[in-house]
Amino acid sequence: MYVKKPFMNSSLYDFLPILMQIAFCAIFVFATVFVSKALGPKHRSSRKEANFECGLDPIGNARSPFPVKYFLIAILFVLFDIEIVFMYPWAINFKTIGWDGLLKMGGFIVLLLVGYLYIVKRKALDWEK
Repeated sequence: MYVKKPFMNSSLYDFLPILMQIAFCAIFVFATVFVSKALGPKHRSSRKEANFECGLDPIGNARSPFPVKYFLIAILFVLFDIEIVFMYPWAINFKTIGWDGLLKMGGFIVLLLVGYLYIVKRKALDWEK
């Protein structure tokens, strides 16, 4: 028969494994950084201190005008991508939600289609402009 000891009634005792894991992770991270700093090469040069931009040398002014079309396409992609996230639970629970869910998702898809047709009508996806 298991007898509970008085110190085991503490709620802090229940969190001991979690606290130990957090402590281990913190020690591991700091130890890894310290060891790599201690054992790694220490050669400094102006080339290594320069900003890294996709493997290319940074040239020009970062504040130069940028096409708004890129941001518009990115926002539209995020908008329609999020809508797919809403469709996923519907597709998973399709059998359990029945006809009511089908009608509601149909309305949702119609609303998305109206938005898409508005974007096409406004020529937001044309790159030639």
